Amino acid sequence: MRRLIAARFPDHGIIGEEFGRERADAEFVWVLDPIDGTKSFISGVPLFGTLIALACRGRPIIGVIDQPIQRERWIGADGRPTTFNRAPVRCRACTELAPATVFATSPDMFIDKDADGFRRLARAAKLVRYGADCYAYGLLALGFIDLVVEASLKPYDFSALAPIVAGAGGIATDWHGRELSLASDGRIVAAGDRRVHAAALALLAG
Repeated sequence: MRRLIAARFPDHGIIGEEFGRERADAEFVWVLDPIDGTKSFISGVPLFGTLIALACRGRPIIGVIDQPIQRERWIGADGRPTTFNRAPVRCRACTELAPATVFATSPDMFIDKDADGFRRLARAAKLVRYGADCYAYGLLALGFIDLVVEASLKPYDFSALAPIVAGAGGIATDWHGRELSLASDGRIVAAGDRRVHAAALALLAG
């Protein structure tokens, strides 16, 4: 991926989980995670994916989740509907936490006050599931689940996901409700409905 980007867009920057950063202060920066969900990958669980994002002035504007085993691909871009295997997809409505299904990669990612906030949210939700990594955001865009709440993520973990959620009618922010950028602190709340997103933020904040 790096070779292809360098050949086509030599002035663009790259941030990746592997091989570090190149021109990370460029106007356009590609954000790459060849295998998001490494523990799933090495365990034979097909809930990993390749993440590709393009950020403009620090804000993700294009995102791709590619799941090669199941031949599934989500693409999101500013101003366009998110697609799943080329067909438009949409998040589902969910007005409150009581009927909500919530995903997180692992309970271990929440520590101290973050753990307290997530416990409050988990008690208010209908169902909490763990272990899907980037695939959970694909499920959100498809309308199968309502929230993904995470902490301790890096830009290569979340940059591709924000345009995908937004293009499916959802919202992805940090825990303070701020738009995601390459400078975000890695605490993410993605929701298919702004009403349940607001309810989640309130509980996370205590």
